[in-house]
Amino acid sequence: MADVSALLPTSLSISVQICYARPDKQFLLEQMVLPGTTIKQAIQSSGIVQQALEIDVSVWRVGIYGKLKTLDTVLREHDRVEIYRPLIADPKDSRRKRAENKDTKKKS
Repeated sequence: MADVSALLPTSLSISVQICYARPDKQFLLEQMVLPGTTIKQAIQSSGIVQQALEIDVSVWRVGIYGKLKTLDTVLREHDRVEIYRPLIADPKDSRRKRAENKDTKKKS
């Protein structure tokens, strides 16, 4: 997909960031988009999916500044779109195991 952000006059576009992090690398892409652009459209036009092939926005969650949003959310000036990786471990199970280990150490 061609990068149309270079063709947009700055007065007609808004600035957004697309970010994604994995254990070995972080991506933070600045992008100019038209007003009315959705999260899904911004992700597609940013090219981040070609840089990080594991991204699947149809299944993964997305948000703006740490708040979950849907793919059809319309972006505003200076929004930072975040792509969240799926959890590997259940946080409740992890907490439970830590608590069990703590109790075991106390008894010793």
